[in-house]
Amino acid sequence: MLLFFSYNFLGESMKKIIVALILVIIPLKVIGISASSSIALDLDTGRELYGYNVHDKRLIASITKIMTAIVAIENSDIEKEVVVSDTIYKAFGSAIYIEVGEKLKIKDLLYGLILRSGNDAALAIAESVSGSVPEFVFKMNEYKDNLKMNDTFFYNPHGLEENDGNGNISSAYDMAILTRYAMQNKTFREIFKTKEYTVKTNYKTYLWHNKNKLLSEDYITGGKTGFTEKAKRTLVSTGSNQNVNIVVVTLNDPNDWQDHKDIYKMIFNKYNNIKLIDKDKINIKEDKYYKNDKNHQRNIVGTGLGLSIVKSILELHKFKY
Repeated sequence: MLLFFSYNFLGESMKKIIVALILVIIPLKVIGISASSSIALDLDTGRELYGYNVHDKRLIASITKIMTAIVAIENSDIEKEVVVSDTIYKAFGSAIYIEVGEKLKIKDLLYGLILRSGNDAALAIAESVSGSVPEFVFKMNEYKDNLKMNDTFFYNPHGLEENDGNGNISSAYDMAILTRYAMQNKTFREIFKTKEYTVKTNYKTYLWHNKNKLLSEDYITGGKTGFTEKAKRTLVSTGSNQNVNIVVVTLNDPNDWQDHKDIYKMIFNKYNNIKLIDKDKINIKEDKYYKNDKNHQRNIVGTGLGLSIVKSILELHKFKY
């Protein structure tokens, strides 16, 4: 299908720059993906490139820790040294095996959280950042509201199910937009892609290796694994190839490693990144062309092309061919 965009409202100066914009759309089809829900989202534009049951609400297990990490990074001094309290005794399952009285920086706990999926690290971070775990979880849900993660609710910072059976709920789509947001933070990106991390505390020295096997692939730029008996396998990963930057999310996927590779292969084969115009060199006078011109406003609405879309086109656009 060919989609043509009208550009009359851009003015004569813009007409000389943009003669026509054509987007060739080729339907994408993925064969053999085992996930109950899956999505590939463009990290630059937020555009959904592939999806299956993207808004189905499911238990998400330890990919919860993506939210835990970004909330901690944005609401604390991660270089601050903290003393581990007995709050960690409430953790079970995956751990980095820190001890009460041990001194670590919040940054060190974040590496333990992402690389080793430490549930004890999640509780220590929550208490250190917000004073208590419930207060931190409240902040997590504030974030999900601000990001319009409408399929999501958090009960804890680690992703395990609670004693009453409740667990953190989200969707492939929500986890993709969360990861897109988090990847805008330099500190998060650095932790997310780290393969190995060493830290020495007042008690001992740790060497943590990332559980994310996909990091062995050259194009993978980060990721977070998850698993509980109820949620099954969950996985978030990010990848880049020739300026195409995407996040892939799978929920309840017994074959997640291979499925992520297959989705990346499909997307990278279908998409190419083309910069049409440098956004810093173009100035659209919105007041002149939109604010006081009802005819042009009606024309824009009628064609489905609004100012935000024009700006997106000018900044960066993905072509499928």
